[in-house]
Amino acid sequence: MREIILLKLGEMVLKGLNRSTFEHVLMKNIKRRMARIGKFEVRIAQSTVYIVPQQDDIDMDEAVEAVKKIFGVITFSRACECEKTMDSILETAAEYLAPQLEEIHTFKVESKRSDKTFPLKSPEISAQLGGYLLKKFPHLRVDVHHPDLEITVEVRDFAAYVRGGVIPGAGGIPVGTGGRAAVLISGGIDSPVAAWSIAKRGVELTAIHFASPPYTSERAEQKVVSLLERVAEYAGRMTMFTVPFTHIQEEIRDKCPEDLFTLIMRRFMMRIAQIIARREECAALVTGESLGQVASQTIQAIACTDAAASMPVFRPLIGMDKAEIVALSRKIDTFDISIQPYEDCCTVFTPKHPRTRPDLRVLEEAESLLDVDALVEECLENLKLTKIGWGARQI
Repeated sequence: MREIILLKLGEMVLKGLNRSTFEHVLMKNIKRRMARIGKFEVRIAQSTVYIVPQQDDIDMDEAVEAVKKIFGVITFSRACECEKTMDSILETAAEYLAPQLEEIHTFKVESKRSDKTFPLKSPEISAQLGGYLLKKFPHLRVDVHHPDLEITVEVRDFAAYVRGGVIPGAGGIPVGTGGRAAVLISGGIDSPVAAWSIAKRGVELTAIHFASPPYTSERAEQKVVSLLERVAEYAGRMTMFTVPFTHIQEEIRDKCPEDLFTLIMRRFMMRIAQIIARREECAALVTGESLGQVASQTIQAIACTDAAASMPVFRPLIGMDKAEIVALSRKIDTFDISIQPYEDCCTVFTPKHPRTRPDLRVLEEAESLLDVDALVEECLENLKLTKIGWGARQI
């Protein structure tokens, strides 16, 4: 028996004349992810991707875990390939699915006959296989409404395939089909989830992190690298720029009104991130803000922040509450890293009473006390570059 993985495509199947472009990018992404596990043949036919191992010692459990994190796949299944004869289908199903069938009480069989030259129609295939399994496993019974296991037989051009349950995929569209964007990444819960969410829409990411030593530690920066490594399991490899932000924060602290500190700081972040984004050929910025979550995330505050940038700013979490964001962070396995007690620059010199309804003219007047251009240029001259997902196990 040869076990393979069958992938079903998501919303890509609704695309028109450019569908082949999406499929091409998806195939490239799949091949790159699978190459670090072993040698596979990857092909696509009839909106299904076939991942076929070419080595006997490949860890299929590891392959399944990799497939779970590929955007563009809505569902997938482990399946067994067999000859296009009923005898082969019956024997393969009983042998391949035996471990699952021995653990359940009810099942149903669904059949899909893409090869119309096959002598039996889909209902006849299902009936024969169902009867055969009932004889082989007497403890089972058929339940067509709420079965413990749904068995599917697909008769296709190449062969027949027997599979058990369906595994949810990552959804979305393939990374590389939605352009490029720069995500402002902190060590908190929200920004890694925002990065994951925008990557799910096919966007390739560049990450920008602001560090303020000695107020923030090297462990805080390593925490961000660890978060991005988790995001990169879905989003693919990326570059992280670390911006030395200490001097700017000290200048704001010393020369600007305390209640405007956070907003002026965020406006500097936007200016710097936009310049880096353009250098990296990104078309937008991405942040992890959620409306009303903190003082700097009111409508008025966000408007003042965005006024410092001229490119689009995407906020995938804008309408989510904290519980929803936390649930997503747990799903993508970033939550436990995010709650490590290493503070980022956003917690440095936090005002006791931040202004929640700022006036842009007041902010600009406060900023006039600073040499904005010189401070921005100083940061850009001292950027640190970190490659994420470029190691021996490339993502």
